[in-house]
Amino acid sequence: MQDQKTFDRVEKKCLITAKQKEQMLMGIKQNMEKDDYYKSEVFNIYFDTDNYDLIIQSIEQPMFKEKLRARSYGGFDKVFFEIKTKLCGKDNNVGYKRRVRITKKDYNKMVKEKSHVLDFMEKNADGPNDYRIAREVDYLIDVFDLKPKVLVFYVRESYRGEGGLRITFDENLKYRLSEVNFSKKKADRNYFEDERNIIMEIKAHGAWPLWLVRKMSEERIFPQQFSKVGKIYQKIGKELQNV
Repeated sequence: MQDQKTFDRVEKKCLITAKQKEQMLMGIKQNMEKDDYYKSEVFNIYFDTDNYDLIIQSIEQPMFKEKLRARSYGGFDKVFFEIKTKLCGKDNNVGYKRRVRITKKDYNKMVKEKSHVLDFMEKNADGPNDYRIAREVDYLIDVFDLKPKVLVFYVRESYRGEGGLRITFDENLKYRLSEVNFSKKKADRNYFEDERNIIMEIKAHGAWPLWLVRKMSEERIFPQQFSKVGKIYQKIGKELQNV
């Protein structure tokens, strides 16, 4: 998978139906191309406190928020520890993401033995910056006593365009609150219950192209504040508090 380690861009999420996705793809296929990893299974493990403080903070929509997650892709022996920072303004959310890579074997050992990401950098680091990010991850885990708390799984379809424009569709979302690891299980629960069950995310460094604005207007698709893991808490908050 893509090994880019740092990202900064304006992100917008939209909840859409399968029909709206079909209409959006008509414009996307004329103006964008499939990403290098066009379709992938994505496993996100969110780290949090026993009281789910980071998730609760995200729901409250502060001006500044931070998340720690471990991400893996189906069929690849890599785990990316990602620190996601978001600055929330009136009109735009600017997201910054920095991540460091280890193997799944290293990840499982780290979680089981409560060791540090930095312990595995000698064989995984691509440069000095990876050591810095690993120290940040370890600091967050140690200071806030973070643990793997929520798994969110989905299938992602990705397109890229000019000027760093990227559009993704996340479908078939599932989640799990126990046995939080990189696997699918029969106990996984459906994330959405209505027809707006696809997350379309638009990531850009500047203004959106006119064709995209027009297409979204035609389909009456509007960006909204949305957090995948925050939605789970809102949906089953009482259950989470009793886990």
